[in-house]
Amino acid sequence: MKTLKFILNKSIPLFIIVMTISCASKKDVVYFQDASNYETIVNEDVFVTKFKIDDLISIFVSGKTPEAGRPFNLYRGEQVGGNTGGQVDYLVDMEGMIDFPILGRLKVVGLSPNELRNDLREKLEVYIKDPIINIRLKNFEVTINGEVNRPGTYRVNGERINIMEALGLAGDLKIKGRRDNVLIMRDFNGTRNYIRIDLTSKKAVNSPGFYLTQNDIVYVEPNKSAINSSNQDSRAGIIVSIASVLITSTVLLITRN
Repeated sequence: MKTLKFILNKSIPLFIIVMTISCASKKDVVYFQDASNYETIVNEDVFVTKFKIDDLISIFVSGKTPEAGRPFNLYRGEQVGGNTGGQVDYLVDMEGMIDFPILGRLKVVGLSPNELRNDLREKLEVYIKDPIINIRLKNFEVTINGEVNRPGTYRVNGERINIMEALGLAGDLKIKGRRDNVLIMRDFNGTRNYIRIDLTSKKAVNSPGFYLTQNDIVYVEPNKSAINSSNQDSRAGIIVSIASVLITSTVLLITRN
């Protein structure tokens, strides 16, 4: 019986150690924990996408007739039958400019799509009555790495996306992803910014990183549980093996008695 008592005294602590290696508490995995029921938060920082260097922009000009806007649209050349090829997009150069037909070089960096639309409309009204201008950012992508279920680069349809929507594209965070210190790496015209955001707090919606910009990189680091699990994998294997031996020995002793 002393042997049985000794085995039980040794095996129970080992089980506790194995079970706690990968445990995560509620405060580590729940989003927006401090948000109250029916609570309303006014977001005063309304995010608007701004054009950056190396952006690819689609601009299509039209008027009351198809011919009215044709001189202001770039195409890849004439095809058989007089039809035009695909439309050419505009690349924002290192000076933040694009070369626009007839109007010449235009500074677009730092402008929102709506600001550029208004600027073009004012300039084009000299040539076209009531011009219609469609603008689309063609290279809006975000990259999500780290402790998410589907890391990768994702194309964004539209002019903005928030970090929760972006993480949804990546299949959300893994249970061992750290939610209170998500890193956003943002490049704006040669300046690299690092923004950390706590997704466990409702204050995250007012962070400058809540809405992502084109080509942002989001990195989710592992939490302490994941790090401990990585460091203790070999030890955990040994513990499990010892526990297995102790359990087998216990069963044999009980059977013999």
